[in-house]
Amino acid sequence: MFRAARPDDFAQIIRLYRQLNPDDPVLDDGADEAVFQQIVGSPGLRLFVLESDGVVVATTYLNVIPNISRSASPYAVIENVVVEESRRGTGLGRQIMAGTLQAAWDAGCYKAMLMTGSRNAATHAFYRACGFSADVKTAYLARPTSARPSTQDG
Repeated sequence: MFRAARPDDFAQIIRLYRQLNPDDPVLDDGADEAVFQQIVGSPGLRLFVLESDGVVVATTYLNVIPNISRSASPYAVIENVVVEESRRGTGLGRQIMAGTLQAAWDAGCYKAMLMTGSRNAATHAFYRACGFSADVKTAYLARPTSARPSTQDG
C-alpha cells in the first residue's frame, strides 16, 4: 500500500535510510526524529512509504517547491528513494516512484527532479524506466567546505 508517512513510521524509515547511507552517524539526541516530525507536519514536504504486511518496505521524500516562473507552477525534488535491500528488483521501486510522481503531478508540479550519487548502471536504468531523463539538464552540487563527502551522495 502506497501512503503518506505517519508520525509512528520513523523507526521503519530510519531503518531504510541506514541501508541507503550506512556510514551516517547514529544520532542519539533525537534530532533525526525531530526533523522527521517537522517534515511529516509541513505542507509541501511529503514522505511516502510503501507498506507490505504492516512493514515499510520502501520510501521516498517529495519536496513541492513554490515557483514564480512557469505560470507560477511549483516543481518537485525527490530525495531518499530507498527499497528494502532484500526486496530490490521486485517492482516496489517502480511502484513507489509512480505514486510519488503522481503526487507531484497532483500538486500541479510542472517537473520533478532527482539526483543520484550512484554510478551503478542499474540505478540509472531504474530512473529512466520511471520516466526520468539524464540528458535534459545538468545538475551541480555544492557543499559547505566543512562537509565531507560520503561514500554515496544522496
